[in-house]
Amino acid sequence: MTPPPRRYVAYYRVSTAKQGADGLGMEAQQRAVATYITGRGEMVDAYTEVESGKRKDRPELAQALAACRKRGAVLVVAKLDRLARNVAFISSLMEAGVDFVAVDFPEANRLTLHILAAVAEHEREAIAQRTRAALAAAKARGKQLGNPALGHDGGALARQGGAVRRERADARAAELMQQVDRIRAAGRTTYAGIANALNDLGIPTPRGKRWHAATARRLIIRMTP
Repeated sequence: MTPPPRRYVAYYRVSTAKQGADGLGMEAQQRAVATYITGRGEMVDAYTEVESGKRKDRPELAQALAACRKRGAVLVVAKLDRLARNVAFISSLMEAGVDFVAVDFPEANRLTLHILAAVAEHEREAIAQRTRAALAAAKARGKQLGNPALGHDGGALARQGGAVRRERADARAAELMQQVDRIRAAGRTTYAGIANALNDLGIPTPRGKRWHAATARRLIIRMTP
């Protein structure tokens, strides 16, 4: 006997009311979700969250989760994106106990979300610690932030600065490898998959850019004994 098609409830997110009204970003999300569902099941409902920096509640998400429970459906989103770093989203999903799929990361599940959330939390803490350490070091040296004027010992200061930069680069690479290890544990093992996961989590390269398979490969080769 052929099992019935799976039911899906789509959850879309836009940043402002204008974006929601104009449909900016919506068409891409809708296309991605529709393409994923085709051949897998049917969409039984869809909800659009118009997010604001001032509001923390997500009423449309609550309704989407309620619809999933009521209809035995799977919650589907186009991109995992910032949702993996959203504690409220993850908490709501865990409490609802519904199945979940992200079109750009279909192998993700609720356990994966916990792992990615832990990665993001670790990254936030690391950034905060680095900022505090840098400010404390600057204060201890009695210097103000900015470009110091070089005097007769400018060469020595430059050499010292280069050593500090290398040390910071090595520390940053080690931190990134911790994130890579967690991402691998979550099921993404290819260079492209790791790069996409780092981008989804909002973690930039050491140069502040987006990750690509090549940059992920260079990091891993550099940090692999």
